[in-house]
Amino acid sequence: MASTTVSATNKQTNNDSSTGNLSKRKLQEKSAPLTLEGEMPQKKYYRSRAHCNPLSHNDTFSYPTNPTSETWKSHYPDIKKPMICPNVLDIGCGFGGLTISLATLLPQHTILGMEIRAKVTEYVRLRIMALRKEFPGQYQNCSVMRTNAMKFLPHYFPKESVDKLFFCFPDPHFKRKNHPRRIISDSLLSEYAYILQVGGRLYCVTDVEDLHNWHVEKLDNHPLFRKVDKDEIDKDTCAGAMVKETEEGKKVERAGSEKYFAVYERIEVKEVDIVDKFWMIGQFGVINMEKTP
Repeated sequence: MASTTVSATNKQTNNDSSTGNLSKRKLQEKSAPLTLEGEMPQKKYYRSRAHCNPLSHNDTFSYPTNPTSETWKSHYPDIKKPMICPNVLDIGCGFGGLTISLATLLPQHTILGMEIRAKVTEYVRLRIMALRKEFPGQYQNCSVMRTNAMKFLPHYFPKESVDKLFFCFPDPHFKRKNHPRRIISDSLLSEYAYILQVGGRLYCVTDVEDLHNWHVEKLDNHPLFRKVDKDEIDKDTCAGAMVKETEEGKKVERAGSEKYFAVYERIEVKEVDIVDKFWMIGQFGVINMEKTP
């Protein structure tokens, strides 16, 4: 009887020890990072909702008070220039397919992917770090930042400092009440025109025809953009990359769906003639001050 009791006690002790070790092991696994710096991340651990509300106040972002406050050195540590400023922006970069492709396509440019979702941004950051480790000297000209481009873009980039802007498969926001959330709108186009150099280009692609028509309508009606014709687009390697290199673009291609895209160029501000006397004397209460005693 005593032997049976001792055996049962030992068995219980072993079970408790085993359970404790298992709990400790699970706790260590939980606290350990999903991906170590320099290792290629697995996308399955960084899945997130496809879109989010850019006008929501649920997330807070730190941002510079003016563009001169941002040095960018931490994003591009191996670029030996006294002044660094990204001049190619992939707005809503997703999992970074286009951002990374542009790094080799435009080696003399500085590319920045901008993404609002935290997990997706971390995936792209780790992906770029892994590529830098695997291919020394390459991918030093691309980086990623988590921010809300709809709200804070002018805080980061000075006037006429950006050469190319990409908007790939943005959220369509189908409901009419949500149209103000669309990344291309009348007011936002003026911000994009402000940071784009004269001759710089804005690229947009979507698989939703209604959204494409919206893009074209807004851009056609803006005085600072002109539509790039098909012959010019065919010569632009960036346009081809925009259609083919994004993860969403590859997904659309596998599904056999249509892609709609357009390219617009930033043009000079047209001079406006100054009118000395816009209102005629006698109209709307205007009086001739020269005759007034």
